[in-house]
Amino acid sequence: MDLKVGDIVKVQKDEFFPADLILLSSSYEEAICYVETTNLDGETNLKLKQALDATSNFHEDLSFQNFKAVIKCEDPNANLYSFVGGLQLEEQQYPLTPQQLLLRDSKLRNTDFIYGVVIFTGHDTKVMQNSTAPPSKRSKIEKRMDKIVYFLFFVLVVMSFIGSIFFGISTREDLENRRMTRWYLRPDDTTIYYDPKRAPVAAILHFLTALMLYSYLIPISLYVSIEIVKVLQSVFINQDLHMYYEEADKPAHARTSNLNEELGQVDTIFSDKTGTLTCNSMEFIKCSVAGTAYGRGVTEVERALASRKGLPLAQEVTEEEGRVEDSTEERTSIKGYNFIDERVTNGNWVSEPRADVIQKFLRLLAICHTAIPDVDEETGRISYEAESPDEAAFVIAARELGFEFYERTQTSILLHEFDPIYGTKVERSYELLNILEFSSSRKRMSVIVRNKDGKLLLLCKGADSVIFERLAKNGREFEEKTKEHINEYADAGLRTLVLAYRELDEEEYKEFNRELTEAKNSVSADREEMIEEVGEKIERDLILLGATAVEDKLQNGVPECIDKLAQAGIKMWVLTGDKMETAINIGFACSLLRQGMKQIVISSETPEIKALEKAGDSSAVATEFKAKVLHQISGGLELLATSSENSEALALIIDGKSLTCALEDDVKDMFLQLALGCASVICCRSSPKQKALVTKLVKIRTGSTTLAIGDGANDVGMLQEADIGVGISGVEGMQAVMSSDIAIAQFRYLERLLLVHGHWCYRRISSMVCF
Repeated sequence: MDLKVGDIVKVQKDEFFPADLILLSSSYEEAICYVETTNLDGETNLKLKQALDATSNFHEDLSFQNFKAVIKCEDPNANLYSFVGGLQLEEQQYPLTPQQLLLRDSKLRNTDFIYGVVIFTGHDTKVMQNSTAPPSKRSKIEKRMDKIVYFLFFVLVVMSFIGSIFFGISTREDLENRRMTRWYLRPDDTTIYYDPKRAPVAAILHFLTALMLYSYLIPISLYVSIEIVKVLQSVFINQDLHMYYEEADKPAHARTSNLNEELGQVDTIFSDKTGTLTCNSMEFIKCSVAGTAYGRGVTEVERALASRKGLPLAQEVTEEEGRVEDSTEERTSIKGYNFIDERVTNGNWVSEPRADVIQKFLRLLAICHTAIPDVDEETGRISYEAESPDEAAFVIAARELGFEFYERTQTSILLHEFDPIYGTKVERSYELLNILEFSSSRKRMSVIVRNKDGKLLLLCKGADSVIFERLAKNGREFEEKTKEHINEYADAGLRTLVLAYRELDEEEYKEFNRELTEAKNSVSADREEMIEEVGEKIERDLILLGATAVEDKLQNGVPECIDKLAQAGIKMWVLTGDKMETAINIGFACSLLRQGMKQIVISSETPEIKALEKAGDSSAVATEFKAKVLHQISGGLELLATSSENSEALALIIDGKSLTCALEDDVKDMFLQLALGCASVICCRSSPKQKALVTKLVKIRTGSTTLAIGDGANDVGMLQEADIGVGISGVEGMQAVMSSDIAIAQFRYLERLLLVHGHWCYRRISSMVCF
């Protein structure tokens, strides 16, 4: 059956979607469905899709008899994770988002049926738009071999040409006294080859003959032999049990055999941090609420810091609280939750001086997210499907501390809250009005809800750099203390988020909702920017509640692997979106930074810049900022010159704003000179685009072999830009793996991949070429 755009189709459970569809309704009352996208991005976790309220009541074929609607949407494109469109039904306009988009080749799971309307078919579908091949990469040996072959071909042509010239001349002069001197060639029996009267034609034919006869000078079979050897080497990599991760049942996988020998020539490694050096398995371990720090856990980074300074490790609990530690040892381990503090657990937070703030803090954790609850029918235990491990950790922490999120519909969020008045959990429903989702540019997420008293609340969580500048004058009561705690958490290698809220009045919300609806209904290319502008207007004058701190533990064997790679002379760059303090402490924990190593820090957080930013003079800020970065780079180069005389190791640490300036055309050569002189480089707060630009800069300017390793979608540009891209099949899905040249399950396997397989592949291919 041929499908056309505008057709309405019914898809049953466990069937694949035949085209790109817009979800109209499903077998669930809330018009939700679960989709498996393994064939698209390799991710195995189910994704929740939700139809519009306006179309959610169509549950039978006959319901669509008189159904008429108009969909306006973007042109076909390859982006799997964005969609801009609008549906016009009964003179009402409804915005369409990726939440309603069902992509071809994904499968319907845990849902009896859905109805959807076809929007893209055939080559217009997103899966077909993504079927382009990744950038072609070739090894340096292969490129050098090509040059040798081109040279040999040139020699062959020259030999044949010179020979044919001499042959043409001798043929033309073959007649002597009307007799052919080369009688032994029997020229009388040929028509062209030795005919003195047609010498130019004979020379051309001789040239072609010589090309064929001397063609064995070109080693054509060498390419075939090398390809066979490379395929066998790829088999060795795939079958290596030392690179098999038993826990996840994931072996190493060479996705291309072109670059095996390049593994033995790597000079610089560019690595992501979260999910690459760390496990990307977040645990809620500490928090700061109302200026008070809670949580007694000790992180891996703190242990490494104490060991480095030779200090005794701080105890997790004091002697008088030993009984608390004993009781917690017996508790069952909860994934995503490692919070120990008797002041807050078991409902004890109601006795704290600022219990009202703690209540708002925990309620915000339970509401401000996009997680989906999944209730186990046998045990009744609730688990959560979240977009990120951080978000899952927050919802689990809220549940364990008395605010259990247990149901979500299109228009409401339901909680079991611990009520201080009754001393028990009560059921509360919050009307869900709007969600302003997290993005890498916004660095925050907000939810607008209405509580049972009719109050409109905006609940917001985001990066400290974004939230603090949006606080109201009367909302900064705990700002200084919270900043202190955030810095302490960063020193402990923890990932932090700041939580804040504000109450909205009806008129303000109505105006905001009108503008947001207009922005969402837009089908222009800058729709996302329009939505962000509307969000900027409402996400202001916030009241600070506190901050969260989650631990992302280092993967096993990371410090030892980095140490071995450093001994092999391989430079290591870490490109991360984390705070500078967090990145530095993780650097020490994983042996990237070592005791006695001098640090060159290039930061945008200077008093002069902050003063200009407060004054609001953007042009003066830009000028002063660039001058400061240039001054810091110049100072680093001077230190580099003196350190090279003393053989001291240096480490360069630069933040995202400074990196933007350092990558400008008139600055990047100085920056690169400084970076190449350092043993380790850490780029903090860096965006996906910056990661790719840094990789490209080093690859082009140095000509050395670069390797990039990452695990998430934000690492794809970096992986494709490097000479070799290594993807880690981790928690964030398979996008990095699908864009990589080689896939491994753990960072520590990189040591064996480069120092064993890379070394032998290079030697064997080189021997094969010479042979």
